[in-house]
Amino acid sequence: GNMSFSCLEPRVVPVTFLSSSSYLALPGTSGQDEVFISFQFRTWNQEGLLLSSKLQQASGGFLLYLSDGKVKISLDRPVKALSDVTAGTGLNNGQWHSVSFSAKRNRISVIVDNDVMSSAHVSIPLQIYSGDAFYFGGCPSSGNISECNTSFGGFQGCMRLISIGNKAVDMISVQQNIFGNFSDLQIDLCGIIDRCLPNYCEHDGECSQSWNSFYCNCANTGYKGATCHYPIYEQSCEAYKHRGNTSGFYNIDSDGSGPLRPFLVYCNMTDTTWTVIQHNNTNLTRVKSANRENPHNVFFKYSASLDQLQATINHAEHCEQELAYHCKKSRILDKPDGMPLSWWIGRTNETQTYWGGSLPAVQKCSCGLEGSCVDSQHYCNCDADRDEWTNDTGFLSYKDHLPVTEIVITDTYRPNSEAAYKLGPLLCRGDRTFWNSASFNTETSYLHFPTFHGELSADVSFFFKTTASSGVFLENLGIQDFIRIELYSPSEVVFSFDVGNGPSEVTVQSLTSLNDNQWHYVKAERNIKEATLQVDRLPQRSHGAPPDGHIRLQLNSQLFVGGTASRQKGFLGCIRSLQLNGMALDLEERAKITPGVEPGCPGHCSSYGNLCHNGGKCIEKYVGFSCDCTLSAYSGPFCKKEISAYFETGTSVTYNFQEYYTLAKNSSSHASSFYADMTLNREAITFAFRTTRTPSLLLYVSSFYKEYVSVILARNGDLQIRYKLDSHQDPDVFSINIKNMADGQLQHVKINREEEMLFVEVNQQERMKFILSSGTEFNAIKSLTLGKILVNSDVDEETMKANSQGFIGCLSAVQFNHIAPLKAALHHTSSAPVIVKGRFTESSCGTLTGADSTSSETTHSFADHSGPTDEREPLANAIRSDAAIIGGVIAVVIFILLCITAIAIRIYKKKGIYSKNEAKGSENEDSAESALKSELSMQNTANENQKEYFF
Repeated sequence: GNMSFSCLEPRVVPVTFLSSSSYLALPGTSGQDEVFISFQFRTWNQEGLLLSSKLQQASGGFLLYLSDGKVKISLDRPVKALSDVTAGTGLNNGQWHSVSFSAKRNRISVIVDNDVMSSAHVSIPLQIYSGDAFYFGGCPSSGNISECNTSFGGFQGCMRLISIGNKAVDMISVQQNIFGNFSDLQIDLCGIIDRCLPNYCEHDGECSQSWNSFYCNCANTGYKGATCHYPIYEQSCEAYKHRGNTSGFYNIDSDGSGPLRPFLVYCNMTDTTWTVIQHNNTNLTRVKSANRENPHNVFFKYSASLDQLQATINHAEHCEQELAYHCKKSRILDKPDGMPLSWWIGRTNETQTYWGGSLPAVQKCSCGLEGSCVDSQHYCNCDADRDEWTNDTGFLSYKDHLPVTEIVITDTYRPNSEAAYKLGPLLCRGDRTFWNSASFNTETSYLHFPTFHGELSADVSFFFKTTASSGVFLENLGIQDFIRIELYSPSEVVFSFDVGNGPSEVTVQSLTSLNDNQWHYVKAERNIKEATLQVDRLPQRSHGAPPDGHIRLQLNSQLFVGGTASRQKGFLGCIRSLQLNGMALDLEERAKITPGVEPGCPGHCSSYGNLCHNGGKCIEKYVGFSCDCTLSAYSGPFCKKEISAYFETGTSVTYNFQEYYTLAKNSSSHASSFYADMTLNREAITFAFRTTRTPSLLLYVSSFYKEYVSVILARNGDLQIRYKLDSHQDPDVFSINIKNMADGQLQHVKINREEEMLFVEVNQQERMKFILSSGTEFNAIKSLTLGKILVNSDVDEETMKANSQGFIGCLSAVQFNHIAPLKAALHHTSSAPVIVKGRFTESSCGTLTGADSTSSETTHSFADHSGPTDEREPLANAIRSDAAIIGGVIAVVIFILLCITAIAIRIYKKKGIYSKNEAKGSENEDSAESALKSELSMQNTANENQKEYFF
């Protein structure tokens, strides 16, 4: 019959709405009680008008629009029932979506993507009649006013398959002006652009877009900026320390804006900053029954990838990892220079046969290098192959081989043969890039490095200090493109660039001069969306990317640092820690071979000295600085850690300014000169305390002339300061009665005397001034006592009452001029002239609040009496603490009862304890580590006994 061998599909003619003023107007049939319209659309915009029409009679008009990626309906006349009529979600994803709109009598329906789950139906108290025109995407404007009368913009995107009353609209007829009319449309083409393909959001940033641009969601990436390019975390613990941070866990980004992700480490902020990276097997592990055919292999997985670890190690000045190998008839080497029986593998996946404390390629342990092995015929203690426990322990510190990723043990298969190993965390200190610097001494001197050519984004960060008023920090040129960062004036930094569409610049103005010879920080970034510039902590300035510029930088010259190829004025001063896209440039190495440039920059304390608190002194170093807390009552890397102690009944701490016998040996003339040397016209006393006991003696300073200063708590809780600077007069007494100071809360007190003027500050709020009448000179000071005076002293009655029970509670951060008696008593007992009587315990009571202090102080008093532990002997120390306490008690009893036979009885008793510990170890067979520690501890203690009792 009548047929043809082809299928003629209806031609689909899309239309593009190019701007928010675009619209398509199509005629309708006026007065009908039913309206049905369908179409498909695609867009990246969350908002925009899809369809509008003025209805006939009293129906008003309706709007069908996108809001937050959802289709919504609105009527000209407010109808409460329509306020929540929405359909679909996430419709601005750039995909095609279909919409069917129908209105019949008083019922309205919207269906999205032919999905009943994405539909909305509502009845309204109005009769709907169709109008004579439908507007798609927008409305014609009369002057500057849209006829749609909407608060949101027009639609930008594409539409197709438009039907009115079940009749398809012929868009070609529209294009030929035969049917309807339009403005700013592109017919027969969907001109939508996928701006997220390729995805210019870095570091797994989530890309979204609108009609004109794309956006990057950098949440949970560890990066920030328009394209998630710049890291939000520092590159090292050293950088955190010099922001004033204290010890704790921190995320570090070891390659900055490079591809490696940030990871968590522990930063130990001591005088030297250590980065601690843990692995999955830090326990002491026992090994038996391993041979070459069936070796014991253990693999170590770190909290970072090997690439992240390598970047961290490369940044560090020094890295190390402790490896302990304990052995009993288990060898490391078969014979000197022979085949290894145990080995380890590092980051480079190469077998290493040197052990802790030794050097690469020598196949020895540390005792072999030192000549101290238990058998001089071997290079490792374990190679002596003795039937008793020994060890080869030390630190591996060759950076190219770290960290240890695997240990292989093969010699524990013989009778009574076993081994145990323990691998410590990876430890790295310093940041050789953070302080890497160069000094530019002439305006024509510069360093040069590889270029930025071909980079999608370029970020530069560095520190500078100068006294010059202007100069170019760095410059990178291409045939047409360029990047330049310069100090344009004493208070202005300019980042200028050209990426093929004309020069642009970003400027940061500082309210203070930047040529003050202090370190200042500069960060500049150019990416496909914008250019930004930040100086110190000033607000970041940005400049949108000009249209039609190069996506990738086209810079084919060298990068000039400190000078320019264009012969502009170079930079005079210091630049340090220069990084390009997360890569550190070695300024010092280039400076060594460049005339007019010197490696290194002194003067770090001028910028970072304010990080040393509480009287700490900034000490200049070649790489950075440190805080000397010698003259401070505080400790820690920034002298911010309070040194506190808990005093029990009768506790006394006395700091002697001058021993009495030294004075007694002097003649009277010498004594007079000595007294003159110790005369004070002013004192600065600071301390904090916490107690509930009154009366109490807080602080007492005595003199050889019966002059003194005492600070006490009176019975009613008032703070009293008593100055007696004339031995023939009664003391001046000053009472501070602002509140009960014995309320268990931490109280901070500052006392400053300048001759007869006395200034007192309590809790950083109450400030008082007093005048002394007893004198202005404090002569020949002898000692300072905290807690309780134990020697006869000529003091007033109230001070004696306060001294009767001394002080019970917490004292913290005590300082008398440059003397810190608590610190001396706790940390420098052997060298400082301090006498401690009674129970005296270091505590954190000075940093706690309220009732928490008592329990904490009690806890600390037990912990602090356990004594130091030797981290080099992890096997022996497991039971040494308890054994030492028991042994000490037994030794005292035996010494009192049987002095002559003390040595023999003590050894006998200890053997009994060892047997008891051995029995306990056998009862806990499931704890191999505990049993091994007990066995090794017994052996180590027995060896010590051979040389312990020497008289």
